[in-house]
Amino acid sequence: MAEDIERVWELMQKFSICMMSTWNGSELRVRPMAANLAREQNEILFLTDMRWHADDEIIKYPQLALAFADNGDQKYVSVSGRGTISNDRTRIKALFSVAARAWWDSADDPNIRLLTVSPTGAEYWDGRGKIASAISMAVAAATGGRPNVGEKRKVSMG
Repeated sequence: MAEDIERVWELMQKFSICMMSTWNGSELRVRPMAANLAREQNEILFLTDMRWHADDEIIKYPQLALAFADNGDQKYVSVSGRGTISNDRTRIKALFSVAARAWWDSADDPNIRLLTVSPTGAEYWDGRGKIASAISMAVAAATGGRPNVGEKRKVSMG
């Protein structure tokens, strides 16, 4: 179990962007977000802007999902968790990066909020790579067997 949890964190580390799904009360909303991992605290951190209204959705409906994908390597992670919004200026400044400058002039922008996701569960697919998976699928199709495309695990995180 502990090694599965560690593998989830290792796989997430490979990705810089994930797709975040939130619920607004009537429909799911999905948006790309830059993920920052805080493994020791069991947190995935994001900078968000209060003008984009994702924070309103998360405050009202804190359950959310994250999807990380690398199609080239056939590695995927989905995370379920609970999100909280804060105005922790120290952590916001620590996470502020060159990429964040595309959205805000500085870490002092009063519209920036910290979104902290505490994972409760995850599922990962640790593929063997595109070529190996394609060969395995071709062999399975020719022989009537099932392809070996890698490991798939469900993991309790919280």
